[in-house]
Amino acid sequence: MSVSINGTAVDTAVWPTAELAAVHELLRQRAQALGFVAHGANAADTERAIERTLAEEVAVPEPTEEECRRWYQANPQRFRSGDLVYARHILFQITPGSPVPAVRAVAEAMLQELRAKPDLFEARARTNSNCPSAENGGQLGQLQRGDTVPEFEKALFEDAAIGVLPKLVTTRHGFHIIAVDQRIAGRQLPYELVREQVAAELRCRSEARALSQYVRLLAGSAAIEGVELEATASPLVQ
Repeated sequence: MSVSINGTAVDTAVWPTAELAAVHELLRQRAQALGFVAHGANAADTERAIERTLAEEVAVPEPTEEECRRWYQANPQRFRSGDLVYARHILFQITPGSPVPAVRAVAEAMLQELRAKPDLFEARARTNSNCPSAENGGQLGQLQRGDTVPEFEKALFEDAAIGVLPKLVTTRHGFHIIAVDQRIAGRQLPYELVREQVAAELRCRSEARALSQYVRLLAGSAAIEGVELEATASPLVQ
């Protein structure tokens, strides 16, 4: 089924999921309703208008010192120095016009194959990965925090898993199958050295919750077809 928001058809082909495409259209329509962008505006103007809309309508609270300390104590593994990972990946790249659902389906099928037969990873990387590392069987070598995009880094360092990770990792580059071959533990950093990092992480989490709530409010007052978005009937932020 095609996707539409308030009668406007949504092009889902250029987005990783139909849900993301629908959310973007909800935000574009809200920006237009606020007078921040004209109908038919180019992509750059539309993105700036959406950013302005979110900045003006989504309040993100600053974390308190107590919240920061609690988060640090509950997640010590996130605040370490010198943690190293040796990893490989297979990239299924997404470019404008890519058939995203089909690419995801192929990636998911290969992930399940490699979870069952990890010895095939090198061969599959050489023939299927859209990354230059394909020439080396997907080898990325030694990685530390900050070396990769945030979504990839989170998958590498969020736990102590070894082997082919159980889920696809989605980044702006596309879908990744990741295998972790070795981990070398670093040292725990004291709270005083990472306080700003802790606060930044909590701000990101608060922003994600606030944005999720805002989208639900928009969805609650919209006519949505072809995709399921969690919605509420609460009035839109004034």
